[in-house]
Amino acid sequence: MQDMAAEASELLVDLAKLTSGEREEMRKLGILSESGGILECVRPAAEATREPRILKRAIRAPEVLNEAYHYPKPSSFSRGLRVEIGPVTALFISGTASVDEAGKTVHAGDFGAQCWRTYRNITTLLRAEGATWHDVVRATCYLRDIERDYDQFNRIRTSFFRWLGLDPLPASVGVQTRLCREDLLVEIEALAIVNTPETRG
Repeated sequence: MQDMAAEASELLVDLAKLTSGEREEMRKLGILSESGGILECVRPAAEATREPRILKRAIRAPEVLNEAYHYPKPSSFSRGLRVEIGPVTALFISGTASVDEAGKTVHAGDFGAQCWRTYRNITTLLRAEGATWHDVVRATCYLRDIERDYDQFNRIRTSFFRWLGLDPLPASVGVQTRLCREDLLVEIEALAIVNTPETRG
C-alpha cells in the first residue's frame, strides 16, 4: 500500500485535527500509514474475485428526493437498498424525512405537512422498485417531540393507511429522537418484501 495523502480531502478528513485515538483506530483499520498518510484501499484478492452472495443496488427517486451524498455536507447513505435473496427481494428504505429533490427541508415548522411529504417520498422510493405500501412489513417512526406530536402523527398515519386499504398493517415502532436537522420533526424508515422477478431482461 502506498501513501496517498492528496486524497485526505476526498475522505473529508482533516489530518491535522485528528486526535491520537482517531489516528490509532484509523491506522488499525488500514486507512493511515505509520507516517500518518492516507493509504490506498486494497481489496483482498479472494474478495475481488468472488461473486456477491446477494444482489444489491441503490434505490433512487430523484424526482422527489436527492441523494444524500449531494448535500452541501455529503452524508454517506443510500436512500434505499434493494437486496435480492433468492425468491424474495427486500427493500430497505433509509430514514426518510420532508426533504426535496434539492436536499432542502420542506415545510419547516409544519408537522402535518412534513408527515405527508415523508410519506410521499417513501411512496415514490417504493414505486421506483415496483412496490407499494402493501409490501411494507415494518416501519420505524422517529419523532422529535413524541409527546407533542404523536397524536397528530398517528391520525395522519392511520388516515393514510386506511386510504390505502392496508390490511394487515406494517409492524411498527415510534420513538422520540433528535433528528439530523433541527427543522425536521419526523423521519420514517421502512422495510418492504416483494417476490424476486424470475427473469431478468
